This record gives sequence, C-alpha cells and structure tokens, in this order.
Amino acid sequence: MAVIAVVKLLVHLYAGRHYGYFVDELYYMACGRHVAWGYVDQPPLVAWVAWALHHVLGDSLPALRLLPALAGAAQVLLTGLVARELGGGRFAQGFAALAALVAPGFLAFDNFFSMNAFEPLFWTGCAYVLIRIVNTGDQRLWLWFGVLAGVGLENKHSMLTFGFALIAGVLLTPERKAFRSRWIWLAGLVALLLFLPNLWWNIQHHFPFLELQANIRRSGRNVPLPPLEFFGQQVIAMLPPTLPIWLAGLWYYLFAARGRPYRALGWAWLITAALIMILSPRVYYLWPALPVLLAAGGVQWERWLARPGVRWIKPAWCALMLVLAILAAPLFLPVLAPETYIRYVKAIHYEQPRIERHRLGPLPQLFADQFGWEEMAATVARVYNGLPADVRAKTAIFAQNYGQAGAIDLFGPKYGLPPAISGHQSYFLWGPRDYTGESVIVMDDRRERLEQLFASVEKVARVEHPYSMPYEHFDVYYCRGMKWNLKDLWPKVKTWD
Repeated sequence: MAVIAVVKLLVHLYAGRHYGYFVDELYYMACGRHVAWGYVDQPPLVAWVAWALHHVLGDSLPALRLLPALAGAAQVLLTGLVARELGGGRFAQGFAALAALVAPGFLAFDNFFSMNAFEPLFWTGCAYVLIRIVNTGDQRLWLWFGVLAGVGLENKHSMLTFGFALIAGVLLTPERKAFRSRWIWLAGLVALLLFLPNLWWNIQHHFPFLELQANIRRSGRNVPLPPLEFFGQQVIAMLPPTLPIWLAGLWYYLFAARGRPYRALGWAWLITAALIMILSPRVYYLWPALPVLLAAGGVQWERWLARPGVRWIKPAWCALMLVLAILAAPLFLPVLAPETYIRYVKAIHYEQPRIERHRLGPLPQLFADQFGWEEMAATVARVYNGLPADVRAKTAIFAQNYGQAGAIDLFGPKYGLPPAISGHQSYFLWGPRDYTGESVIVMDDRRERLEQLFASVEKVARVEHPYSMPYEHFDVYYCRGMKWNLKDLWPKVKTWD
C-alpha cells in the first residue's frame, strides 16, 4: 500500500515537469497575490496555499505541482487505510490502493495545482472518520469529521454535497443514534465556524458563486451529459477494469452482511450521485466519492477470491489494470511530446471526453491549456516596451479572461510588464487600479467594439501558438483616448462565466 503511494508520487513528480502551466494554475497563483476569504469561483483555501507556496518554494512549475502530487499519493494511501478499517487484509488494501493509482481521472487531476487535487482527501477523510466512529463507538471522533468538513468547504463548495449525503446516510441507518449525542452537533458547529469566513464573504459580495453558476447554465458552455453517458464516462475515468471493484463496493455497503454497519456510506454515495446528476453532471464531480467504493470493493473481492480455484484472478487482474493504466497514462498525463501524443491518439482512435463546448485544436483542452502563455506575455511585452517611458507608466494591459491575465501577472515581471486588469471572475473585483483608460493594450477583442470605446485603435500584434486552444489565438490592439473614465466603465466589463 505504501509502495503504491510512492509510485503515485514518483509518477507525478516526473510528469509534472512537462508542458507548461495549466490555465487554472495561472489564476490560482493570481488569487494567491490577492489573498481574501473568498473569490468569485471558489473558496479561499487554494489561494492561501498558492500564497504559501510562493513564499516558501517560489513559483516554478515543480514547486507548484509538488502538493498535488503529495495529495494524490496521500489519497492512494487513504484508500488503502479505509479498506483496512473495513476489515480488509493485505490484498484488499493493496487492491484498493492500486485501483486508486491507475484511475486516469485521478492521474489527470493530481498532476496540476487546483482544489480538485485536494478534494478527494476531504471526502474520503470524512468517510474514514465515520467508519472509525462505527468501529470504535467513540462519538468524540465527530469533531474530526467537523474539522475535515469545514476545511473541505474552504477548499471547494461541493464538500457541502458530500457532507449532506453522509449525514443523510446516517439518518437512514441505525447510526442515527449519533444525533442523541452532543458530539455530532458540536461537529456541525465546528464545520460552520470554519466555513463562516467564506460564507460571510459571499454574503458581503451577494453570492457571486451562485451568479456565476447561473451564467454558466444559461451560456450552455458545459457539455450536457445524460445519465448513461455520465456514468459511462465515470467508467473510462476510473479505468474500465476498476468498474467491478467500485460496483462491488456499493454492493458491500448496501447488501453485504459485513457491510451492514457501514450502510450509511452506501446511501451517501447514491445521494451524492443523484444530487450531482440533478445539479451539474460534470464528469469529474463524482470522482472524489469513488475511493470510498474502491476501498469497500477491495474488501468484497478479497472475500470472493479467497477460494483456491480462483486465486489466480488476483495477479491477473492487477496486471491487467497496470498494463491498461500504462497505455492510458499518455492520454491524461503530459508525458509525450505533442507531436508524439497526436500520433498516439490517432493510432488508438481515442480522444479525451470533452467537458466544455470550446473548439479544439490538435490537443485536447487539458493539454492545450498548458501551451502558449509565456509566448503570449512576450508578445504583449514587445508592444508595451515599444511605447515611450512616460506613456508606459499609465498604460493598462486588459485581458479578456483569467488565463491571459494570469499569464501577464506570472511572466510579466520578466519582461517589465505591470499586472494585468480584467473583468473576468475575481479579476473584476480587483478593479482597474489607478488606470484611466487613456492608454490601454487590449488582448483579444473586436476592433468594431473597441472603436466605440476609444478615440484611436491600432492592431499591433497577433498571438498564436500551434498547440494552444483556438480561442487563445487573437489580435492585440493598442488603444488611446477612452471616451469614458475606466472606473466609470468598469461595471460593464464584468464577465462571470
């Protein structure tokens, strides 16, 4: 189990050095430069971690991706520990940990810095505490449940979904007796107190996250997934040979006699899946709930394969998972050069499932969003540094989205650029600073629109990269003489999508 976790760590330490910064990483690093108790599209934990990484390890790609790699290794280890707590022996623990290791979805998300790399730890950690409470009868452990749930809410609001499902599962089983104890109520209070700073921030800012989600639904940006397709993509994301494992895990919780004490977890998984399907069926939203099933599945299969005549299945199954994981890894980890990757996917006739409707180039979005950022900053820098010194001091760099703005903020100091301004997501809240609009470099806009806003509009550069997302191929304009003061116009640039 520990060896499998180490393998997971080494895989990400190797793969995380290839390609470049992912678009969301640029944004989270920017949020870390504006620490607060909330942001338009996420709670504050990821930004605070980015702030700490910046001050301790710096902003290099290996430094940024160290914690996701460690979180992924910890998740593999925790999956095995849950199997052990459910009564599983060495095979069950190792089998569950191996299933968590080979899952392509986890390989993809544990390879870059985001709250998604940490989310499974909080979900599985809460489940582990619940199992410990069942096994020991120690109701004081609910306090740890409250701590994990509260910190998990500061990581990602979807913790509320799984936390609600777990409590609902407890109410649906004999474990509801816990509500006669003060400890579960104190755990709820602990979780609320830990979440309170972000909740208060959202109240003060009129719940921008809800406005954002409404805008996304109206725009139709996300690819809709009907139930069968949604669960079909879960099978691919977890690797098809693991399907019997997590189905056996659900069977263990809901129907097996040995799993009866932990039935609340079976109900919790079903409720979580139902809520995600109703609210927002993005394929990866259910992934953090699957390690709990993998752990129970390892326990169930250990029992089913204990008979002498079928023991050969154990090494064969493990070997099959490893072989398929090695074949699938280049599809989800940046371990191949782009040209090699393109030839590889053509040879095997496979492409990553799409989660958004954006037009694609030669690479899937997960990889394409790691190209072109520094080249973009360098292009803008040539325009900016070509201006007279007295003009540069009052020239704003306006970006259309947080990727563009984050690229300017990260790479800009190397080229002598000031931080960017933008109306996208939390950049809107950070405002136009002291810029008036008299001199602006605008990235990616329509000339006709700019001519309505400025007295002078000049196309000065073009941004393109052969492997970046097509929507990041755009013209750069130098605009002078904004017809309104930028501060007055700022409310109209808000883009929360």
